[in-house]
Amino acid sequence: MNYSADIQKLPRTFLPESFTITDWASLKPYFDQLLERPLDSRAALEAWLRDMSELEAVIGEDAAWRQIRMTCDTENKELEKAFEFFVMEIQPQIQPYADKLNRKLVDCPFTAELDQKEFHTYLRSVRKSIELFREANIPLQAETSVMAQQYGVITGKMTIEVDGREYTLQQASKFLESHDRNLRETVYRKIGDRRLQDKDTLNELYSTLIGKRDQIARNADFANYRDYKFAEMNRFDYTKEDCFQFHESVKTHVLALVDFIYDRKRQKLGLQNLRPWDTEAEPEGIEPLRPFQTGDELIDKTVACFRQMDPFFADCLLKMKEMNRFDLDSRKGKAPGGYNCPLEETGAPFIFMNAAGQMHDVTTMVHEGGHAIHSFLSHRLPLTSFKQYPMEIAEVASMAMELMSMEYWDVYFDNAEDLRRAKEHQLERVLTIFPWIATIDKFQHWVYENPTHTLEERGDNWRRIVNEYTSLAMDVTGLEEYRTYSWQRQLHLFEVPFYYIEYGIAQLGAIGLWKQFKENRQQAITNYTNALSLGGTRTLPELYEAAGLRFSFAPDYIAELMLFVHQELEEVTR
Repeated sequence: MNYSADIQKLPRTFLPESFTITDWASLKPYFDQLLERPLDSRAALEAWLRDMSELEAVIGEDAAWRQIRMTCDTENKELEKAFEFFVMEIQPQIQPYADKLNRKLVDCPFTAELDQKEFHTYLRSVRKSIELFREANIPLQAETSVMAQQYGVITGKMTIEVDGREYTLQQASKFLESHDRNLRETVYRKIGDRRLQDKDTLNELYSTLIGKRDQIARNADFANYRDYKFAEMNRFDYTKEDCFQFHESVKTHVLALVDFIYDRKRQKLGLQNLRPWDTEAEPEGIEPLRPFQTGDELIDKTVACFRQMDPFFADCLLKMKEMNRFDLDSRKGKAPGGYNCPLEETGAPFIFMNAAGQMHDVTTMVHEGGHAIHSFLSHRLPLTSFKQYPMEIAEVASMAMELMSMEYWDVYFDNAEDLRRAKEHQLERVLTIFPWIATIDKFQHWVYENPTHTLEERGDNWRRIVNEYTSLAMDVTGLEEYRTYSWQRQLHLFEVPFYYIEYGIAQLGAIGLWKQFKENRQQAITNYTNALSLGGTRTLPELYEAAGLRFSFAPDYIAELMLFVHQELEEVTR
């Protein structure tokens, strides 16, 4: 099937084209109309669903822009107020109506006549939403949404000084690639010390979030927030026990490979002990990879990279550039991290990141580019709800793009040796990220199983877990305080709780797709686009199947994929 990036804003037939969201009073009549409209035929139900979808798209895009603008400039109080107004004054008014509309849908006799294959996952999630809804949770959910964004405000202000110049922590990370080991250590410690300045503020913020989230779960009759969140995230296809199995599989099948990678790095650098500030360095005489200078150059090179894979992929990025849907360069006052934000009415998403000209910025760009292509492919689906795809397949879209795009990374590098080093860096990262994924996920299970823990217990248990997944080849002596609070650098813990295991699940899928790509490139890209074009209209195992993948946590399957990556890494380093 041929896809087009000539994405069009959805035409409005229910709301006026000129309508913009200013307050709840302006939105309420549309919800009332949907609630009061009779559903006396299948045609009436389908028209009602289309109108509800339009309303959801308009609201979703408005909320997305408020968050995008705030993360692009955390120091602008007006942007922060606009976001908070939506979360505190509009969203809480929407939730009771959303519950009533959900009940109206499931109670309608004509719902049974809808295409059950196409509507199965949507109706399943609607029924789960009804089951979870509690009036008492509305203000708590609003409060936690606003509080979670404070993480970006706090960390967005973090800077350090190096050689008399001020750098954001993202910008300063380039010094960790320096040949000067003393400089690397100095910068590493400055970054750690700067984070420690706000450790108590972030601890307090996290404690408050944990308390409110635990109350949300108990209000909904769950034993803990973990169990509630699994239900809210529609994790129908795997359980907490599967996550525990994943944690153990990482220990059994990945850690030894990470030990090997780090020990080889130590030998390459001629060091007696490898320290955390050494992992990005190269031996004397080998310059750090500098694949681009500016955000615009990064876009242009990524377009060229994607075009060699599939012209449609490149066209998606060009359309976004035309629509000003990028903010890539790191700067003070900008929230940390990177994301692709779908915009459900206009269709073309927004990519946000903190580029500083480093190799990992290329990985982030192609990663978010994969998410963007997913947004384009699912935009043609008829209902907004069909575009709510599981995060586990969303991350396959992005992580598979990291691996498949490697074949065309010559656009970023002038010589074969730099290209080889870039591939080595990427494949090492594919393996070394697994222990951190397991660490963060295992920590979250402990946190919400023990919501009344003390700060001392939190630190002790984080150290216990992080030590389980720390490579034996890494010397971390004397860094205990930094390590005790190193969880605070992971924004997911604050902003999107329990959203992290997806990266591990999806990395398995991405490796599987890359394996296909090595065998038959065109078939792999066809499988990739076919699966992503389904949006959320199929179950997670069905989406994986559409991509030609197994949805599995089985230790033997994980071992098989890890062996494949290790062999590819050995081929690159030979």
